[in-house]
Amino acid sequence: MNIKLTIRQKILYYILGSAFVIFTFVFFFESTTSRRLAYDQAIKLTNSYAKQYALNIEGWLNQDFAVTRTLAAAFMEYKQMPFDQWQKLIYPMYNRVIQTTPHIDAYWDSWELSNLDSTWALPYGRYFYIVYKQDGVYKTKAEMRSLTGDPETYKEMKSAAQEIVVEPYISELQLGQMMTTLSAPLLENGKFIGLIGADLILTRFQNLVNTIKPYPQSYSFLLSNKGVFIAHPDSSIFKKNITEVLPDFNSKYNILTQIQKGKSFNFVDQNEKGEKLYYTFEPIKIGNTLTPWSIGIAVPISDIMAKANQSYNTSFLIGLIGLIIAILIAYLVSNNITVPIKKITHILNEFAKGKIVNIDVKTSSNDEIGQMIKAMNASLEGVSHKTSFAREIGSGNLNIELPLLSDDDLLGKSLMEMRDNLRKALEEEEKRKIEEEKKRWTNEGMTKFGEILRQNNNNLTLLSQELIKNLVWYLNASVGGIFVLNENKETGDKTFDMIAMFAYDRNRIMKRSYHFAEGLIGACAAERDAIILKEVPQDYIEITSGLGGTNPNYIIVVPLIFEDEVMGVIEIASLQVLKEHEVQFLKDIAKSIASTLHTVKINTLTAELLMKSKEQAEMMAAQEEEMRQNMEELQATQEEAARKTLELEGLVNALNTAAFIMEYDAKGYVISINEGYLNFMGVNREEIIGLHHSDNLILSVSEKTSYDKMWNDILKGNTRKRKIRIKVKGQEHLLLETYTPIFDHSGHLFKILKIAMDITNI
Repeated sequence: MNIKLTIRQKILYYILGSAFVIFTFVFFFESTTSRRLAYDQAIKLTNSYAKQYALNIEGWLNQDFAVTRTLAAAFMEYKQMPFDQWQKLIYPMYNRVIQTTPHIDAYWDSWELSNLDSTWALPYGRYFYIVYKQDGVYKTKAEMRSLTGDPETYKEMKSAAQEIVVEPYISELQLGQMMTTLSAPLLENGKFIGLIGADLILTRFQNLVNTIKPYPQSYSFLLSNKGVFIAHPDSSIFKKNITEVLPDFNSKYNILTQIQKGKSFNFVDQNEKGEKLYYTFEPIKIGNTLTPWSIGIAVPISDIMAKANQSYNTSFLIGLIGLIIAILIAYLVSNNITVPIKKITHILNEFAKGKIVNIDVKTSSNDEIGQMIKAMNASLEGVSHKTSFAREIGSGNLNIELPLLSDDDLLGKSLMEMRDNLRKALEEEEKRKIEEEKKRWTNEGMTKFGEILRQNNNNLTLLSQELIKNLVWYLNASVGGIFVLNENKETGDKTFDMIAMFAYDRNRIMKRSYHFAEGLIGACAAERDAIILKEVPQDYIEITSGLGGTNPNYIIVVPLIFEDEVMGVIEIASLQVLKEHEVQFLKDIAKSIASTLHTVKINTLTAELLMKSKEQAEMMAAQEEEMRQNMEELQATQEEAARKTLELEGLVNALNTAAFIMEYDAKGYVISINEGYLNFMGVNREEIIGLHHSDNLILSVSEKTSYDKMWNDILKGNTRKRKIRIKVKGQEHLLLETYTPIFDHSGHLFKILKIAMDITNI
């Protein structure tokens, strides 16, 4: 089911609902995180406490060990002295040291008798000296010990031969207080010769440990290397071993083993009351010994989480108050949002119906609602402008401008683009109309002049007059003329003569004929292309009327070409420049005029030929009788010619038999040779035909000059003779050669006849 909700309801339902869910999630997350963080911080704090106090205790013990170690080093420095002198010098030092360390119960030294007396051969026996405090009074004592054998504790110190901290013990001298001993060995070349020791009262460690309470219910304790409780708030456990009083606790977490390894460790355990406690242990490393102690802190988990729980309750209360405040704010904000939105919705509903609402909603807010109202006002104003713009475009005003709302105003840009497209379409329509008008004008002109060319194709003068007159009128020009090619058959001279004109002045008429390349007319014919002048000389031509005369501003000269032959030239002069389509029209019509001129010329020539043919027919009738008589005379002449031909053939045959005959063309190449010459030379005809007369000749400079002069004389029509010696088949022959030029009926040299005679034996 689709439930319709108002904006206010959506704000209240969705925002508050979301806020509640988010608040619950955040509260749960924050509380869990804060509790976890508080727990982690408490653990870190407890660990930090344990580590800090472990370092404090370690510092105290190491400071006391440093004194013991210093005394051992000092004793070794003075050991080379006699023992009695050494005692007097060193032992007073004990008194000064023990007075500065009130927590030290006694300082003592033990020397092996084998080191002091070279005659002592037993592995035991020692000299013992001690400075101690009893009832507030410092006392000293010297004695011989271990004369019958070393006790176990000393034997361990002796065999270890290193720094040792003795397991805590109960001092009877100090009324049952817990003590330990710090010992530093005296070694000479690696050999054990004695000990320096300090008996340390551990009461101050009990006092220190009792002050370590990071949390109200927490407590601390101090354990020796072997598990003795050096300090503990529970008197029933104090001074006892952990393996005795808490065996299960020790074995469960392997506590004693980890202490002896010098490890930091922690764990959570539940006591007999069901209360969980956090335990942390930090090692205490004493001097150079191998028996670390450990300090432990136990904190109830309830103490650790107390602050977290308090923070949780506080956060819950603050969150609940915040949620109530958020509900009130959401209610007020929803009112502040929905009231102007209702106004905007009303305006937009009207706008959706197509109404242009001129309502300016006032707002002083600069938030999103205020920006939306300002944007709506600007949008309505922009739509109003766009409506007016569209109305003006519809009325045909394509020059109107539209102010854009911004660079991203796509609707405004689209309307401007529509206006530009309409303007472009209008311009293209006007261009199309102009082009169509040009085509119509051209087509009408072609039709008009086609009719003129058909009607007057028998009279060249009348045709030319009609053409030039109508061309000048149709082109709105002022002056025109047609010049037609005239060929003088007698002189071969070619000129372009004016056969038709329109509106030429008298001076212009005086020049009516032009040769090729002469003047503008001859240049146009020579170049075979149109010539256009837009700057006309002042004295070229004048256009006159009843009110006066003026020079043209434009002249075009177009050749009349048919089948690559210039038939004539058209010249047009105008006061105004011809348009491109008018020039093209003139060039196109020139082709039709040239074709018609060619036809008219052919027709005129045909008529002239018919007339001449008729005249010649009459002359032929008169000459027919004369020809009959001439035929009789010709027959007699032919009979005489046949007789002479037979005689000539006999002469030629005789000549071919008696002489060597060769013929050259006008350029000196062999075109014929008789059989006698070929047999004499011993060559084939193909080897001779086509050779030049100078081929294979080897001549000196003077011989070549004489030979060239002979041929030049022959080419000029002179007959020349010469004698020449040649070798043929190994024999030398002397030939007499006669070169005779042969001319045709026109008197042109067309071949040269060479007759050679072998005069070797004459």
